[in-house]
Amino acid sequence: MRLSTKGRYAVTAMLELALHSGKGPVTLADISVSQGISLSYLEQLFAALRAKKLVRGVRGPGGGYYLGNTAGEITVANIICAVDEWVEFTRCGGRENCRDGQRCLTHHLWDQLSDEIFRFLDAITLQDLIDRGQRQVPAPLKAEPEPGLKQDRKRRAA
Repeated sequence: MRLSTKGRYAVTAMLELALHSGKGPVTLADISVSQGISLSYLEQLFAALRAKKLVRGVRGPGGGYYLGNTAGEITVANIICAVDEWVEFTRCGGRENCRDGQRCLTHHLWDQLSDEIFRFLDAITLQDLIDRGQRQVPAPLKAEPEPGLKQDRKRRAA
């Protein structure tokens, strides 16, 4: 499974807006520079995000974009779906014609996995991502492996 750059960049750009919420509009040029995303690509993404009312634009000098709702109301799934991106695990795109026009034996497994991923991403808001990033989590301590394990690793490498 791979999420294309379209979905990744849309989430990244929306998170950038969320981080600047309350500080005025953010220009696509600013997002382009800070995140290394092409300006023309951002324009395409924001057209789709604007159509789904996830962002709102302000024209003119000092213009840019704001979130269309609060960061706590916009989920990662909302963003990915808005840019017509989705992760589908079935080979048939959910049409149940995976194998010569018939449903394959594992269709329900992959379909259920797609649903689980959607539920997972739909439970994460932009605010959750901000909160996770602001938490100071200490780095885990590196425990030395037991003496026998250390030697075993050396043997395998040789």
